[in-house]
Amino acid sequence: MVYPHLEGRIAFMSGRIMALDYGEKRIGIAFSDPMQIFAKPFITLPNSGLDGVLAEIRKLCTEYVVSEILVGVPYAIDGTNTPKTLETLDFIQSLQDALSLPITKWDERYSSQEAEAELKMMGKSWQEARQLVDAMAAAIILKNYLENKH
Repeated sequence: MVYPHLEGRIAFMSGRIMALDYGEKRIGIAFSDPMQIFAKPFITLPNSGLDGVLAEIRKLCTEYVVSEILVGVPYAIDGTNTPKTLETLDFIQSLQDALSLPITKWDERYSSQEAEAELKMMGKSWQEARQLVDAMAAAIILKNYLENKH
């Protein structure tokens, strides 16, 4: 079967995009589908130290055939850097040093608030939402990126 609307897209879309919502305590992870059309929350990792986090991310990249990593960067409302922005940029540098995958930075202002609102609309209690908000924020970052990319 031929899909003319996908012609040319398949060649450069080989693998999933992994999105990360970096936090001092937790890191939300979401994945695209292999065709890089949909974003789905996956898991929230405890941020228990750089070495452990990098090992887990490396493992997930291999297991889920990741071709690109997208990291949300929390800029200030006016677009300037905050201490949180700088911490995230340091994490991105560590990712670049440890992995041989393209890493893309994406403005993630308001993604956590969007994630909380989405979870509330899904009927999640605050206890359930607390466990899911970081992965959902990563999915929202990825969704916005995919919509902009296509």
